[in-house]
Amino acid sequence: MNQFLNHTPSSISGHIVDIEQRRCRAGRIILAQGRILRIEPLDSLPADAPFLLPALTDAHIHIESSMMIPRNFARVAVTHGVANAVCDPHEIANVLGVEGIDFMIADGRKSRFNFRFGLPSCVPSSHLETSGAVIDAEQTRSLILRDDLGFLAEMMNYPGVVFNDREVHLKLRAARKAHKPIDGHAPGLTGEDLRRYAAAGISTDHECSTLEEARERIVCGMKVIVREGSAARNFEALCPIIGETPAMVMLCSDDKHPDDLIDGHIDTLVRRGLRRGIPIWDLLHAAAITPVEHYAIGSGLLREDDPATFIAVDNLSDFNIEATLIEGHVVYNREEGLLDRELTLDLDPVVHPNRFEAAPITEEELSVDIKGRSVKVMVAHDGELYTSCEEMSPEEITQGNVQKIMVLNRYGNGRPQVGFIRGFDLKSGAMGATIAHDSHNLIVTGASDSEIVALANALIRTRGGVGVWHRGKTEILPLPIAGLMSDLPAEEISRQYRHLGEVVRELGCGMKSPFITMAFMALPVITELKITDKGLVDVRAFDFTELVTR
Repeated sequence: MNQFLNHTPSSISGHIVDIEQRRCRAGRIILAQGRILRIEPLDSLPADAPFLLPALTDAHIHIESSMMIPRNFARVAVTHGVANAVCDPHEIANVLGVEGIDFMIADGRKSRFNFRFGLPSCVPSSHLETSGAVIDAEQTRSLILRDDLGFLAEMMNYPGVVFNDREVHLKLRAARKAHKPIDGHAPGLTGEDLRRYAAAGISTDHECSTLEEARERIVCGMKVIVREGSAARNFEALCPIIGETPAMVMLCSDDKHPDDLIDGHIDTLVRRGLRRGIPIWDLLHAAAITPVEHYAIGSGLLREDDPATFIAVDNLSDFNIEATLIEGHVVYNREEGLLDRELTLDLDPVVHPNRFEAAPITEEELSVDIKGRSVKVMVAHDGELYTSCEEMSPEEITQGNVQKIMVLNRYGNGRPQVGFIRGFDLKSGAMGATIAHDSHNLIVTGASDSEIVALANALIRTRGGVGVWHRGKTEILPLPIAGLMSDLPAEEISRQYRHLGEVVRELGCGMKSPFITMAFMALPVITELKITDKGLVDVRAFDFTELVTR
């Protein structure tokens, strides 16, 4: 693979992988000024010649969930053959509005990586929580015309689509008028409601969890984005759809935390699909062709006059990434690793935009009278976005590994909202974060009121981060950028994050992804019982509910 040691090669030889024609041919790619000048046929190749194919694409991701800024996300992604990402800056938009979107776009431009940013459609995601910003239909009408915003991001307010909410439909109309794709988010939606949702121009959904859901969406003309993230993992259930209709399928990670991203990305899904017997051509169509065409990503598809953005793998069975090229620059090769000087365009210092105005809280504010009453308890499930709901007596709560959970409005004065949750099993200590989908208020759960308050106030002083309270002290990974991201390298963020996870397990939590699971306990658009800074939410009724009943 010595041809990749020249970091701006004039030609590269290998097996040219033609995904659409489902064949390989020996050839030489001639490069000039970052583009593919021509592809010449060859009669033979060395035994170790690589297989050359279009770069992989993550078809839906919130980069903020990696806790990395875009330029640092790119440094990890390219090592997995990913050179394109379809990005919804929904998380930072809920904290900082347009300022946050502009930060993500500006930082992404400091790298050769192909970031395709969309305009968040649900800021806030609902009336059931407090966000730091609002992007309404009037703003959407002007923002969606920007060249640096390529699509309207996931329409989470599916009830608003189905029941003709005027504000929602004005946003959809603006995107259709601008000829921009519209992403969906409709977990569990079926039948006539799904048909109405798709008829509004919504062209994708990444929330499928069963093959039946996926097939029904494809019948409605929607593309299915098969998700395998750090929290929601749907690949095993959905991967047969890739072989059924590869042109209607894409692959994504949605929310990917740094330790998981370092271990693998879209390349891992290709290898897993191969082990499941899915044809390589169908996997590559979903991973490299469909998203580039659907979102009009300008990275090219390994054709003459396309940008010279492609990858090299050892073979189409093991699918180990040998090199990643972006616009003719070798930004990663297996022998040397990441070539940051070829990937990064600008080393300017990173700014730290943030909004964090919460005041310290007291133990008295967590007090709840549950004597003689029936209490609604959230039940968390490891690695899942949803919760179930149980009604328990005070005695059952005392004996049943149930702990308190609180959410505090980070954007101004507010009293913490308190609930009860089962599933984390903390025997002592507390865990918390300012990553709490989707408005990213402060969320903390713990074994006692005093420990919850100690950690909450430490996170307030830090103005954002992920942390634990144990043995009388706090440990915090600071996230100075919107309380969501750090400009530390991926390896350092991952090291600190893994350590916090180990501490949580020492406190008694057996979950594989405790912080990710906790972050979704505040998301009031995915069933069944959630808690926001405004109170306890019955998601099925899409309204608030009482914590205690007679």
